[in-house]
Amino acid sequence: MASFKKGDQVEVCSKQEGFLGSYYSATVVNQLGPKAYAVEYETLVEEEDESVPLVEVAAADELRPTPPRLRLGGSGFCLDDKVDVFANDGWWVGQITEKRGSTTYFVYFASTGEEIPYNGSLLRAHLDWVDGRWVSSKRRD
Repeated sequence: MASFKKGDQVEVCSKQEGFLGSYYSATVVNQLGPKAYAVEYETLVEEEDESVPLVEVAAADELRPTPPRLRLGGSGFCLDDKVDVFANDGWWVGQITEKRGSTTYFVYFASTGEEIPYNGSLLRAHLDWVDGRWVSSKRRD
């Protein structure tokens, strides 16, 4: 489990029903002990005042560093690549099922059974945070 300090850019894994497995960009605003942090989200806001970023407590096991952006060679993503899609204010894990033209990818989400088209600019290569380092899903499968 990684240790974070005030100002660190992180992603917070949601464990709420309907959002399970999605990640949201945030900044650590305070460490509340060895297993909890206060975080301020980049894209989530307070219900009462949508001009105020949401700040909440997250358990240490729900945080990971912001993943590095990988450079894609050639024509971008390939069929069956595991990707993260930026949608609904967070990153969601899916799998490429089809490519149309040079920029449209169809992504299947196992968690919902949906297949949705996205512009390639909303996708990133999926990486897993394992034992304190980033691991490509292509190397693990």
